Amino acid sequence: MRPLFPALLSVALLASPALAFDINNMTDAERAAFNQAVRDYLVANPDVLVESYATLQRQEEAAQADREAQILADNHDTIFNDPNSWVGGNPQGDITVVEFIDYRCGYCRKAWQEVDQLINTDGNIRFVLKEFPILGDQSVLASRFAIAVRMLHGDEAYRKTHDALLSMRADATPETLTRLAGDLGLDPAPLAEKMNSDEVTAVIAANHELGNLLEVNGTPTFVVGGTMVRGYLPLDGMQQIVAEARDKAG
Repeated sequence: MRPLFPALLSVALLASPALAFDINNMTDAERAAFNQAVRDYLVANPDVLVESYATLQRQEEAAQADREAQILADNHDTIFNDPNSWVGGNPQGDITVVEFIDYRCGYCRKAWQEVDQLINTDGNIRFVLKEFPILGDQSVLASRFAIAVRMLHGDEAYRKTHDALLSMRADATPETLTRLAGDLGLDPAPLAEKMNSDEVTAVIAANHELGNLLEVNGTPTFVVGGTMVRGYLPLDGMQQIVAEARDKAG
């Protein structure tokens, strides 16, 4: 590959060898000659721009990966060991998968059964759920309901609630959530009170704060080991990410 600026500098000097070239101290004539040489070179060699753009992209992707790795390291305990986040799969698994979820998100619903399959077939994944409602009032209401269920009834009730909310096709309203509580064998009155508590509000606020730090701007978003996975990824892609995380963990 030809580095862009040295190549342009060389062609400028060749095009006008009499110029005493100083990029910071050019006359109007020198600048005009240089600009013309650059234009002629790029017209004759458009692949230089393509190569340079590809290199810039790779550099930006590497820099972004470094930034994400540092942010993940700085917030490790909040991401992986937050007591307000439900833990499933194998609690002693060698790889932790964290999912930021919104129950009204179509891609979260699409990923739901594939994530379950990933965890169940692997058998060595620790799975952490982060309630991350970002799609409006119904999303917030559904998350409040799920968090309240966990606070009042524990992890197993939360898991069933999570599955029910993802499979529910009706709008999330006080009425539909009251019916859902009954279907799950839960008393809706204490749940309604807990849903509006400061404790539940604090959980959602903390998850949003963490999401902002991690630049989570959509759901689902996953953290797999030390890697961010933004958006839906089919099962085979998730399996590959998990395998790479295991290789890195060594």
